Amino acid sequence: MRARTAPFTASPALPVGPFRFIALDVETSCRDSASICQIGLACVRPDNRIVRFATYINPEQRFDAFNTDLHGISAATVAAAPTFPEAWEWLFPFLELHHLVQHSSFDSKAIAAACRAYRLSNPDLSWSDSVKIARAAWPEFKGNGGHGLAHLKKRLGLVFQHHDAGEDARAAAEVVLQAETRLDQSFDQISQTTRKAQLRLRF
Repeated sequence: MRARTAPFTASPALPVGPFRFIALDVETSCRDSASICQIGLACVRPDNRIVRFATYINPEQRFDAFNTDLHGISAATVAAAPTFPEAWEWLFPFLELHHLVQHSSFDSKAIAAACRAYRLSNPDLSWSDSVKIARAAWPEFKGNGGHGLAHLKKRLGLVFQHHDAGEDARAAAEVVLQAETRLDQSFDQISQTTRKAQLRLRF
């Protein structure tokens, strides 16, 4: 990774909890999963209201035309954005307090890859996969469009801009909320993983 010519000093205000869970999505600049160029969060309050947050990341890597065509993010977009270590310094203490949701396993793998690339500690975060949750809630979609966000958008009436990290995170959160209703089960029951996050925030 190349060195920045000037350090990024501003840290944005993160959403204020408590939150039942947080959906997280990333976009990357190229085929390298460590090349995170945007991180989006959708924080679900106890009353199910969603607070969205997104930040660009300077991946300090090339931007492939395919990726830029997909999400619209270029080197110019992230020129003044924090690098991953700079953003992770204020993101990780926030994320480790909560249970996280990703739509497929790509996002947790990208976070882990970025940490390895920058020689940061392996993040011990608590993850669930909203694809698995959707499969449990809507098994009829298997072989009939599948459980990707694009198909769920059509079938569940979701409204979001695909391949924007904040929007995709919100869509994943809404999938979980609809699955809770569909299965008549709480997030704790359908999360399908062992929680590592100790919710230190009192409801």
